[in-house]
Amino acid sequence: MTKDNIKAFLEEKPGYLKVSADRLSERLNCSVETCAAALTEMRVEMKGSDFDVDNANESVITEFQEFLDNNGIAPTDVASVKFWQTMSGQQRFSVVTKNEGRNISEIKKEIEDFAAIYSPDVPQVLRRSNLSDPIVYEISLPDVHYGKQHGFTLKEIEQQFLGVVRDLVTKADGLDIERFLLPIGNDGMNSEGMRRTTTKGTPQDESADWKETFRGYWTLMVTAIDYLKERAPVDVVVVSGNHDYERMFYAGDVIAGWYRNDGNVTVDNSEEPRKYYEYGTNMIMFTHGDNEKAAEMPLIMATEQPEMFARSTHREAHCGHFHKEMVNEHRGDKVRFIPSICPNDEWHKRMGYQAKRTGQAYIWNKKAGLGGYLQSNL
Repeated sequence: MTKDNIKAFLEEKPGYLKVSADRLSERLNCSVETCAAALTEMRVEMKGSDFDVDNANESVITEFQEFLDNNGIAPTDVASVKFWQTMSGQQRFSVVTKNEGRNISEIKKEIEDFAAIYSPDVPQVLRRSNLSDPIVYEISLPDVHYGKQHGFTLKEIEQQFLGVVRDLVTKADGLDIERFLLPIGNDGMNSEGMRRTTTKGTPQDESADWKETFRGYWTLMVTAIDYLKERAPVDVVVVSGNHDYERMFYAGDVIAGWYRNDGNVTVDNSEEPRKYYEYGTNMIMFTHGDNEKAAEMPLIMATEQPEMFARSTHREAHCGHFHKEMVNEHRGDKVRFIPSICPNDEWHKRMGYQAKRTGQAYIWNKKAGLGGYLQSNL
């Protein structure tokens, strides 16, 4: 094997740049001297590239190469890879793949067009018009982390999710529900898919293939929406999280396309990082809550939606991310971090993190504001 052949191999599989000449020689069945020369030249040529292997050892390089092979990712599809060491001494890496220059608007239109082909024509259901005390009933179940590895099967997670939705609807019997408000996402899925990492690249343990978790999540949301729309119109708000920021946008467009011809369902999957909902004198901002400072959220609301802010007298920001209930008030506007029904995985157990698995639904009166909430515990 010539030096140029070895360099071509290293260019295709840059993870081997960190191994010794002896090991590379064994791998390629060629002389140690030729491997050493090829390694030296390629390490110089790769300096300054997107591959940063300065902090990686041989074991994590091998794990990185296996990760690419197992997930069908060609090295040429990798935009960047970073290696680092945790405080406990564990070697970690993150991989970001190329998107081949396609912008969000192009992808959005492609998914919408595809989903619209299968969108059934559904007539609008006649509703009661004489509600004495109409409300919007917000069923908010953030941080499902569908596909997370925690000991439950996907089927069990789906049954738990739908069970909580049905329980919250049953508990609302007697309320004059004018509309359902269903925020979805907020780390609805556990990772960005094929690369099995969060949006910023932190590796995740997944319980199923990325295609199965993507399709499973959006069909689970469709099942929940179909259940709710038989009782009242449903307003769906898509909120991206720090685990699924990109993939949740795609799922949102599939759902928007699915209900394109259904007058009983609206879907807000705009490209804005924060979504807003207005009902009577109520203003609700939806965001995952991992980026903004809680104390600044009321000002963000007033800045981004000044007219809605002026019309409203009851305002809240609804966030996920922390998997537990936390409420604070800033200049009269509440910032609410909503609990999750997601089970703990091994990492959370090891770190001692524990929160009650709880689903909540909020009762929004058109004039009086938030009238309270109902709760379902797992």
